[in-house]
Amino acid sequence: MTDTLRPVENAVVEASDSPKTLKRSIGVVGGTLLTLSCVTPASTLFVVVPDLFGSLGTATALTIAIGSLLCIAVAFCYSELGTLIPSAGGEYAMVSTMAGRLAGWLVFVLSLLVVMIVPPVIAMGTADYLAPIVHLDPAMTGAGVMLLATLAGLLDLRANAWITGIFLVLEVIAAGVVAVLGFSHSHRGVGSLTSMQVADSAGHTTTVTAMLVVSGLAIALFVTQGFSTAVYLSEELEDPRRNVARTVLATLAISTVIILVPVAAITMGATDLKALTGGDISSMVTAWSNSAVGTFVSLCVALAIINAGIVMVIQNSRVLFASARDKAWPAPVNSALSRLGRFGSPWVATLAVGVPGALLCFVNLDTLYGVTGVSVTGMYLLVAVAALLSRRGHHKHTAAWRMPLWPAMPILLIAVLGYILTQQETAYLLWTGGITAAATLYWAFYLRPRKATHWVVSIPDDVTPHQ
Repeated sequence: MTDTLRPVENAVVEASDSPKTLKRSIGVVGGTLLTLSCVTPASTLFVVVPDLFGSLGTATALTIAIGSLLCIAVAFCYSELGTLIPSAGGEYAMVSTMAGRLAGWLVFVLSLLVVMIVPPVIAMGTADYLAPIVHLDPAMTGAGVMLLATLAGLLDLRANAWITGIFLVLEVIAAGVVAVLGFSHSHRGVGSLTSMQVADSAGHTTTVTAMLVVSGLAIALFVTQGFSTAVYLSEELEDPRRNVARTVLATLAISTVIILVPVAAITMGATDLKALTGGDISSMVTAWSNSAVGTFVSLCVALAIINAGIVMVIQNSRVLFASARDKAWPAPVNSALSRLGRFGSPWVATLAVGVPGALLCFVNLDTLYGVTGVSVTGMYLLVAVAALLSRRGHHKHTAAWRMPLWPAMPILLIAVLGYILTQQETAYLLWTGGITAAATLYWAFYLRPRKATHWVVSIPDDVTPHQ
């Protein structure tokens, strides 16, 4: 963890008319801690995985394993593009550079939906896991978590690496406790992980078909997707040509283990198929041990959600900061969002993410959450397209990490994400399509006529290619 605390050397005072850049202050360990915290393996295990148990039963571990393999293709795309274009703009900077300014703008709009919706949705889940100690209103608790995350986001990024690192340790301990208890109370053998059985509403055993597993990949593919945070942090990573890929791939590998091992343990340790399909992991933990252990695990999950809120505010504020630096908005808005505070963080952009997020905790987000799912899928699809174009022209000879099996990897990813889009509800597709259409009009009537001065994607020029 010592590389999270290295001093920033050779600081440069920029001219007032030059693009502002974030300071490079974290290494692979610090970046991995922050990125793992955004994956939030414990909250994923306790919030997302139970839904998979309900539909896939004993096939859940197999489905997550397949989804994790598919995520390797996503990680390869992000690693190559992130080392070519190490910008806080993340996806939009990568796509703009490779696939054109309009495609980059649409990716930014899709990411903006995620920026504003996902953190408060996750934050509102905190109250459920604090229930063993105190009963709180979900909306009020979520708003408090968002404000706490906003305050933490105003601090120096190295300090946040330590904060999120401590929370992450507790998170991993909780997942480890579940794994140990599940394996030690095993009611079925390893073969159950591929037995393809689930309990129906009447408690009867039914077979999980191959098509159900394929449909389940729509969720499993995103179980470990938070590794993309490394790209948002690429402008603050030391030696990004090396460290972006290392952070992305290390995060994917670690998060897969933290999630998949407890899932296998739960599958083998559940008392019967009906209990497994019910997906009440907290009750299973209590049954395997006692209420004190169940309470400890629940508190660790609550901390994991708070941890995720901090990292998401950090990540999302960098997206807004980069869009202002690249002149996406009218001049007064650009000036405000690109301001850096005393700790080097974009404080106005941080507040612009956190405060509205706290207010959104009092809004019904069911429809917006569905729109976010479509937005994430569309965003990844455009990233895969950009990866297909990453070796054209001078980019072909730029010093960068290069994915193996190119172009097969991005082509595979495009096919999978195209399928996932076809599985989304029509209403969510229409909402996202309408927002995208409005964004296209903004591009056509405001940004495109000002292409010389607006939406000019900037890439930090202090990147030293490695040999």
